[in-house]
Amino acid sequence: MADEEFAHPRLAALYDPLDPDRGDLDAYVRMADEFGARQVLDIGCGTGVFALMLADRGIEVVGVDPARASIEVARGKPGSERVRWICGDATSLPALRVDLATMTANVAQAIVEPRMWRQTLRGAFEALRPGGYLVFETRDPARRAWEEWNREASRRVTEIPGVGAVETWVEVTDVSGPLVTFRSTYVFAADGQVLTSDSTLRFRQRDEVEAELTAQGYLLEAVRDAPDRPGREFVFLARRPDADAVRSGSR
Repeated sequence: MADEEFAHPRLAALYDPLDPDRGDLDAYVRMADEFGARQVLDIGCGTGVFALMLADRGIEVVGVDPARASIEVARGKPGSERVRWICGDATSLPALRVDLATMTANVAQAIVEPRMWRQTLRGAFEALRPGGYLVFETRDPARRAWEEWNREASRRVTEIPGVGAVETWVEVTDVSGPLVTFRSTYVFAADGQVLTSDSTLRFRQRDEVEAELTAQGYLLEAVRDAPDRPGREFVFLARRPDADAVRSGSR
């Protein structure tokens, strides 16, 4: 189930104008170039910003997301016909063979349930060609990012063309071990409507992520720092073993 901020048509349409600076995606574009990726699977593609960035570079992209409203926003953008959009998740993909699978914008943390997390990693693994890479980011729990998620720090009013002023803020409602739940509130000045979206994220320890990647058959190549948020996030680069590695490992 997708959160309301992605699944509600009125909120999905606000995602891009409320967060227009997507400099966080530049590192992923550079990694696509680094790996020579020509086919990419964008897991949790949302409104399609990253998928379309890649498509503009001539890369063949499949974008998958469980929120139909977000997929519809993506489909309405210029150039969207160059991307294959799938409303669903990585656990039930059609037959694919991609060079790179990605989960940007902390999509990995939104996959809260352990069984679904394992199935997502496995689904990405099956979609990768031998030697292909899975790349994703997750916040470092030690930095306790959620302590900054409060109304005082997050409240703002954004003027959106065709919509009017929208007031937004975020507040944490529960912290239970690695699970952090928060509520996003949206107030539309034009008609006074108030919409809310409750979200839960799982803050996984680095060794926990590494162990699960290994359990699902990946080779962990590196754990990098997020260039736009240094010291706050882990960026995992994991590879599906190529045929030679599999054969040597079986001897």
